Amino acid sequence: MNNKIVAVALIALIIVSCDQEKNIEFASESFTEKELPICKNNKCPEITINYVEIIGDKDVSEKINKKIQNFICSSLQMGENSGNTAKTIQEAATSFIEAYNADKAEFSDMAGEYFAEISVNEIYTSKKLLCFELGQYLYTGGAHGYGTTSFLNIDPKTGEELTLKELFKNYKDFTVFAEKKFRAQQKIPTDQTINDSGFWFENDEFHLPESVGFTQDSLIFVFNQYDIASYADGAIEIKIAMKEAAPFLSID
Repeated sequence: MNNKIVAVALIALIIVSCDQEKNIEFASESFTEKELPICKNNKCPEITINYVEIIGDKDVSEKINKKIQNFICSSLQMGENSGNTAKTIQEAATSFIEAYNADKAEFSDMAGEYFAEISVNEIYTSKKLLCFELGQYLYTGGAHGYGTTSFLNIDPKTGEELTLKELFKNYKDFTVFAEKKFRAQQKIPTDQTINDSGFWFENDEFHLPESVGFTQDSLIFVFNQYDIASYADGAIEIKIAMKEAAPFLSID
């Protein structure tokens, strides 16, 4: 009887251990406008999407894939008040093309065709953190296109997004530290206000972007065009060595 109890206990332990050690993997995926029925016999704006799909643990992978899909769909959304109703990448791409066709019909002299380039790359992986870099560059009329870079940090055990408060022990202290790095990088003396060099920080107070990227060696923050400076100034990136940032982090 005791042997049977021990055997059952061992089986249960193995099952629990296997469940805890479920892994996820990354698969490279791509999509272009050529895959859409609407573009079979018609010329369409170029759409190039390269992204990763998560496979493995079903619950975790579905949550992460949904977040990636939402980013791609929202990137293709036309108009601030149009609402993101697309449920798939194909639907979002079709809506983007239909919006272009409508604009082209209304403004026949419209110069330039719309295009969209979107990417989602995995840039850091550990047992406690997955970090994805989210990039988009679209042209939808006007003098030039517009692109952004942001980051998505995920708990690989749950598939849930990690907030800045969860990533940092004290985000305010880290912001003070990051401002010193920013001032040194931009050559802004400590006795000058942060906007004296032409930046657009609200209330003349330094702040970090809403997302942070992680690599093996660095923390990355990206101020996109128009965030704190003009379009001509381009995106402004801050890199902080991981060994310097580590004391502020809540995760290893």
